Amino acid sequence: MATSTVPAVAILTPEMSASATWLQLMWLASPALPVGGFSYSEGLEAAVDSGLVTNEAQASDWLVDQLHLVVGRADAAVVAQAVPAWQAHDVARLTALNDWVRHTRESAELRQQTEQMGRSLVEWLKNRASDERVAVLAAFSPAPTYPVAFALAAAQAGATPEQALLSFGFGWAENMVQAALKAVPLGQSAGQRILARLAAEIPSVVANALALDDDHRLAFTPRLAILSAQHEHQYSRLFRS
Repeated sequence: MATSTVPAVAILTPEMSASATWLQLMWLASPALPVGGFSYSEGLEAAVDSGLVTNEAQASDWLVDQLHLVVGRADAAVVAQAVPAWQAHDVARLTALNDWVRHTRESAELRQQTEQMGRSLVEWLKNRASDERVAVLAAFSPAPTYPVAFALAAAQAGATPEQALLSFGFGWAENMVQAALKAVPLGQSAGQRILARLAAEIPSVVANALALDDDHRLAFTPRLAILSAQHEHQYSRLFRS
């Protein structure tokens, strides 16, 4: 007669718990995360169309500037502040951060991107372990934004704000490098060189974002806003922004 055994209950050591957190953050940074990040160039395609980015060096410089001036000063700072807010269940604070992201988007395309990716991440979170905070996120009107949604996913993984930002920054870098490969276009080796440069810049961007308070968060990129608005009417497009 066959017998069955009950598997022993695994006990997570601190080292195992840390590994699980980093695996979750790697998952969140992956281009395979079903939020549609691959379909946006965040103005890069318009820069290519305008002749501002035509080769590897220009693409690399453009993305490094965008990392520091756009991601680091705005969305990364929001993620840094939203992670502890989710941990504290501070809905008022999270609502204010979500509103700030929406109201500071400088074009219709950029606003649609953060809202669409936020909604998609909510659907992904619904397929995971039950968490009442997901319902709070889903209820943000008119939509949850991606940085605030990402912060919840990172908080669920047990990440610190710094860890969350490293994942957020690298995920952004991978998606943007893929956009550059298609839009410029560039080869895979060029893409890896650009990604290596962006990865080297991410720690300083993270440190700066962690230091920003509400009065020093900033979303002001006129040139990118103009390019994004022009992209809405661009004749031939690969990307949604």
